Amino acid sequence: MGSLAESLKKEYIKKYGIHKWEQHLKKINDLWTGIEERLNQRNLRYNQVKVYQDGLPVCGKELEIVQAIANSGGKNHQLLLKLIHEGATLMGTEDPSLLIKEYQLIKNAAARKGAEKGTDGRSDYLVERDVFIANRIDTTLKDGETGILFLGMLHKADEKLPSDVVIDYLIYHLPFKEAVSKKKNL
Repeated sequence: MGSLAESLKKEYIKKYGIHKWEQHLKKINDLWTGIEERLNQRNLRYNQVKVYQDGLPVCGKELEIVQAIANSGGKNHQLLLKLIHEGATLMGTEDPSLLIKEYQLIKNAAARKGAEKGTDGRSDYLVERDVFIANRIDTTLKDGETGILFLGMLHKADEKLPSDVVIDYLIYHLPFKEAVSKKKNL
């Protein structure tokens, strides 16, 4: 969320405390470590891999955006840079105008704080974004290539992809559920 990130962090800490924030950051770090491990197990031919990133506009400055976010500590974008270094092709993924409209909605909702959930119109833009993402993948991913899509949990772009795109969800295979169930048995 770019310029909203710091204010969202402050709100989270205010509501839940610094300890919960640190736990949240650790979970995110563990998530990206797990995703990277799963990708490493794939033995991908990176010269035939295209990477698509939630929130990355089709704009001609995709690499600069990824580098800036990676340099600010974004684990997701650090992984993108690693994949690019291995030979993968970074793809702009989203319609810039839809991202700007959704950003404005989020900014307005944050300013209103008391707005009712679900009334900010974001779900409409999320559907439009998913359609655009699915179309972008369909039109740029060629036969024999592998696409890697990093996408937030609220998205449903996978449901909008054509049937000839084979989907394998890496996140369902991460070890977190096993670790949680083991902790519950202690």
